[in-house]
Amino acid sequence: MKSSRTRPGNPYLQGVLGASAMSIARTPGTYLNAKYRRTATRRGPQKANVAVQHALLVAIWHIGTTGTLYGDPGADYYTRLRPERARQPAIGQLEAMGYRVTLDEASQPSRLHPRRR
Repeated sequence: MKSSRTRPGNPYLQGVLGASAMSIARTPGTYLNAKYRRTATRRGPQKANVAVQHALLVAIWHIGTTGTLYGDPGADYYTRLRPERARQPAIGQLEAMGYRVTLDEASQPSRLHPRRR
């Protein structure tokens, strides 16, 4: 487990990043919103805020050093990355409610939510 203490840094930058992280975390349909929700369920809202701040700072650094624009991976990034990790709990929930589940491959994979542009 990583340490729960953050290193000392610029207090003004920390304030701006904290406010930005909370604002971004409340924006539905974004990667950082999904990151906040996943982290907050496991570790709590304060550590989730710090995780979003770190992800935001890394993105800003990459934008500044490479000169590229930010491309949001989307709220379904984690589902697309590891679909079996989303599929198994859903099947388990349906079976716990008394349904028998059989899966058939769809002809066209559907997207959960269209990505915002």
